[in-house]
Amino acid sequence: MAMSDDQHSLALVTGGNRGIGLAIARALQKNGHDVVITYRSGTPPSGFKSIIMDVTSTESVDAGFDDIESKWGIPEIIVANAGITKDGLVMRMSDEDFESVIDANLTGSFRVARRATKGLLKLKRGRLIFIGSVVGGVGAPGQVNYSSSKAGLLGMARSFARELGSRGITSNVIAPGFVETDMTSALDEKRRADIASSVPLGRFSTAEEIGDVVSFIASPQAGYITGALIPVDGGLGMGH
Repeated sequence: MAMSDDQHSLALVTGGNRGIGLAIARALQKNGHDVVITYRSGTPPSGFKSIIMDVTSTESVDAGFDDIESKWGIPEIIVANAGITKDGLVMRMSDEDFESVIDANLTGSFRVARRATKGLLKLKRGRLIFIGSVVGGVGAPGQVNYSSSKAGLLGMARSFARELGSRGITSNVIAPGFVETDMTSALDEKRRADIASSVPLGRFSTAEEIGDVVSFIASPQAGYITGALIPVDGGLGMGH
């Protein structure tokens, strides 16, 4: 069965309260979807349904989905975006720094997708969209933990694609490169120029450009794309 052609399906974006997650939520909403965002703390942005969810806790993920399904129905577009960084040189990286990033970014995405799959199997359709990173393919100094977590998403997404494809459920990874966010805007001008010069298109992407690609993958037009790694990185990771 195809995705709802009216595009008014329910979409869930984890970590949708700021940065790339919020841009994804806005793009999906603009495309006619009803959007629920999850957040861990603080105040959620207005204009969206929202729910507190900690992706490092199976109990929190399960409770969040129970709440969403009882209030608003089954989300059929799942964007696993929530994640953390704990950068540091490998010789000084503690077990905790490594494991906590894997737990949030990789295992957290698994917890969300596993619980979402219950509803998607009932619907016999759906989209699993994992937000990876260019460093999952090319690596980055100081990010052994983060790049490992993002590389792992690809194997996971492709396994979901093979396991669930016969039920009309697609599973893909979107891999952003350097994106204009609060974090990158704090870099000094020389560092920003150095980074931009390493990108064939010579610039950072906007968060909206990531959101637009996610929105396309969520659409009926992308119904025959599954198991794909879709780079949105200005050519930085080409070939990976």
